[in-house]
Amino acid sequence: MCDTYTPSGEPLPTNNRYVAARSFRGHELEEVWYGMEQEYTLFNLDEKTPLGWPRGGEPARGQGTYYCGVGPENNYGRPIVEAHYRACIYAGIDISGCNGEVLPGQHEYQVGPCVGIDAGDQLYISRYILQRVCEDFQVCCVVHPKPIKGEWNGSGMHVNVSTKKMREENGIVEIKKAINKLGAKHIEHISVYGSGNELRLTGKNQTSPLDSFSWGIANRTTSVRISQDTWATGKGYFEDRRPAANCCPYIVTGKIMTTIMENIDAPEIDPVRPTGGGVSL
Repeated sequence: MCDTYTPSGEPLPTNNRYVAARSFRGHELEEVWYGMEQEYTLFNLDEKTPLGWPRGGEPARGQGTYYCGVGPENNYGRPIVEAHYRACIYAGIDISGCNGEVLPGQHEYQVGPCVGIDAGDQLYISRYILQRVCEDFQVCCVVHPKPIKGEWNGSGMHVNVSTKKMREENGIVEIKKAINKLGAKHIEHISVYGSGNELRLTGKNQTSPLDSFSWGIANRTTSVRISQDTWATGKGYFEDRRPAANCCPYIVTGKIMTTIMENIDAPEIDPVRPTGGGVSL
């Protein structure tokens, strides 16, 4: 992993790492942790048929049993997922989990907690490793936010964030301040959270609407979510559920850092109450 510069020493326009690093500079004492949940979908080499799907058709069963599922009828591609996990461990990536996702053939792995710019570094290296592993298995890895049209879940890269103050006693106050700031700059964030994200953020399939901001406790249909544990203990982290699976982790983590560190008077936003039960994704 390296930065890219012109011969005169200027960062290239595509060097998003340089921009993100400036966002973190001067905030080292904040000890900001990022935990990223990278979703992806495995496709056959025709790039049209997800792994486990019949060619030209859809699975006989809809969504429901594939999430964290076991058995050949529920999980497609586990050897690929586990090979990637082992390769990341060998490479020194702080990979902390993996699971089958809601869409059949879709998977997720988690990287973190990582501090500051290291989050983007590790996520990009983990993506590279995933592509190399998929090459060995002769399958395609797709990170499009809506790989299959219709009533199927899309793919995101949820970002969990925690500063030192958020992890201390009464850190929920800092968490709420950060959420209010994120809400005040919702459009700015959406504009850099990945291409094609409007196909995923529809307010359906466990997403929030693209054009509005919300937050809630253990609520999968909000822009930002905090966990039951964070709410109960009054400290911890928040989860930004808006980034698409194809987003640039440097841009996203840097943008979040810039926003939550900015001294703005953001209006207070009330949480949305959950409309149903179920496991947290």
